[in-house]
Amino acid sequence: MNKHFLISALLFVVGTAFVLQDSETTVSDTVMTEQQSNGTPSVSLINVTGTIGPTTTQYITRSLVKSREAGDELLIIQLDTPGGLLDSTQDIVQELLGSTHPVAVFVSPQGANAGSAGTFITLAAHIAAMAPATNIGAASPVSMGGGEMDTVAQKKIFNYSESYIESIAEQRGRNTEWAKSAVRDGASITANEAIEINVIDYIADDIDDLLSKIDGLEVEGKILNTDGADKNEIPQSLGEIFFSFLLRPEVMLILTLVAIYGIIGEVTNPGGIIPGVAGVIALILLLYGVAAMPINLAGFLLIGLAIILFVAEAFTPAFGLLITGGAVAFFLGALMLFQDLPDEMQISMYWLIPATIVTAGFFAWIVTYGIKSLFNPPRSGLESTIGKTAEVTDPILPDQPGRIFFDGEYWTAESEKPLNEGDICEIIEFKGLRVTVKPLNQPQTKESSNG
Repeated sequence: MNKHFLISALLFVVGTAFVLQDSETTVSDTVMTEQQSNGTPSVSLINVTGTIGPTTTQYITRSLVKSREAGDELLIIQLDTPGGLLDSTQDIVQELLGSTHPVAVFVSPQGANAGSAGTFITLAAHIAAMAPATNIGAASPVSMGGGEMDTVAQKKIFNYSESYIESIAEQRGRNTEWAKSAVRDGASITANEAIEINVIDYIADDIDDLLSKIDGLEVEGKILNTDGADKNEIPQSLGEIFFSFLLRPEVMLILTLVAIYGIIGEVTNPGGIIPGVAGVIALILLLYGVAAMPINLAGFLLIGLAIILFVAEAFTPAFGLLITGGAVAFFLGALMLFQDLPDEMQISMYWLIPATIVTAGFFAWIVTYGIKSLFNPPRSGLESTIGKTAEVTDPILPDQPGRIFFDGEYWTAESEKPLNEGDICEIIEFKGLRVTVKPLNQPQTKESSNG
């Protein structure tokens, strides 16, 4: 009853979410259609904040298609990012450079930053603008790819990144020398400096100011009519929000723990269902994150070693040495797991240390006793009666079964040695509805035992 209720509630929530999402999309499309029919110029606006990852690429690509289909004057990407993954950045840059639909990247609000990956994205837009008191630059590949690189690999990735950002700036007619210095030297400049040396095209106080300044500009053979245009904000879809949350390092660490706890919990306590289902779901989501993010394989191997050590503690009287070794392996594995990510996506010690302590405690307490219980003598059913004693009520001969009385019931019994009425025997085996018994090592009768 409870399980069916939980499943129904979950399906109801998911279904409601998709209905709301479809309703929101329908309303947005209806508004755009009405604006088109009224002849009112419009622009689409999206907000990209935080680290650049796979969901950011999907968000920008979907918004670009939607803006083009709606007949907007252009798509405006309001950007504030410290950086992100190089692969995702390349995908976004390819979309922007190959787009025939005008795209403007606006680094805002005041205090925002187009760092690292944001520099590549800003330079790749048809129109690059910044709000006052914003910054752009520091596009060194180390901060975009994360991890440690040897001298040869570092030289190769730097050379590639320099030539890549140079080609972007050259195609958009922007300052190629500064673009290369942003990669080579980690140069970072303000909005005022950026417009002076032809890194960006405009400085604007807000979206309305930007629309006013670019009105009448020709982009991709199209004269923009943006002054006073209607702004249609395209929100992230529920899927994009969910997977963006899912790909956070701390969330992936939690999924790792849930997968471990759930699957081990189901193995040690068969029939629990909920721990096993939760563990499998967490494992599937974790595998999705691993496929989407550059996760370090050595980290996973260390976490696997940690689990082996934790479980081995249940069978080996190592007095906590294996648990300690497993905790160290888990800590190092989780630390290495995200070392190939940018600095801003690294796992925090505030998450890692408690996770290690909780995991070590989980295996030291629950798993140890759970696995040992599998090898304990049965405590229920017929198997639990093996080794216990019963009273003979009808004589038992080697070739003639008799009867015994045990736990309020009479059982047909057989024995290799004769037993008389009133003798106390030991149960050694069950064969269907017949029990095999044997005399106790020191045979005693009911009368002697009462005496």
